Amino acid sequence: MAKLATTYLADAVTLAVLEAGVVLDDAAACATVAQSSEITLEGGVTVLDGRDVSREIRGPLVTGAVSIVSAHGEVREILVARQRAWVARHGGGVVEGRDIGTVVFPDATVKVFLIASDDERARRRHRDEVAAARAVAVEDVKAALDRRDAIDAGRAVSPLHPAGDAIVIDTTNLDVDSVVTEVVARARSSEAR
Repeated sequence: MAKLATTYLADAVTLAVLEAGVVLDDAAACATVAQSSEITLEGGVTVLDGRDVSREIRGPLVTGAVSIVSAHGEVREILVARQRAWVARHGGGVVEGRDIGTVVFPDATVKVFLIASDDERARRRHRDEVAAARAVAVEDVKAALDRRDAIDAGRAVSPLHPAGDAIVIDTTNLDVDSVVTEVVARARSSEAR
């Protein structure tokens, strides 16, 4: 089954907004950029208007702005429509994002909400930054994650929280393979009910 990294869709829109020089608080201008941007997500590659931006969208400028841009109702509508269209085109998929189970696909067969301690999330993101040759202190990464979580949890449109019927898994002490194993086991157990 195909996978869509929908969080990268919001990141790509944010990069487009930043590159267009749009004021982040201008909802209408952000929505215009979101609507006019051509974004494809296939095989782990995010392409914005014809160029691979997979690395750029993970940088601190985008990470620091994505919650502001994606909090605009007009932008959320565009993102949700694109996410739903992607799934329809691919006949389903494993989709990730901060409002997938509550807003984008509230009737999804299986919903999983992954959590980890703040320190572990910061450590993981810091590792990604180091791998991308971006020098940043783990404390700064943690502060940025805290800010993003606060904005996303408090936004009026599509706030960050698990769906009532989501399977919540704490990944703090799990590696990727263990997380996948746990998700599959919990999903199968939930389908058997």
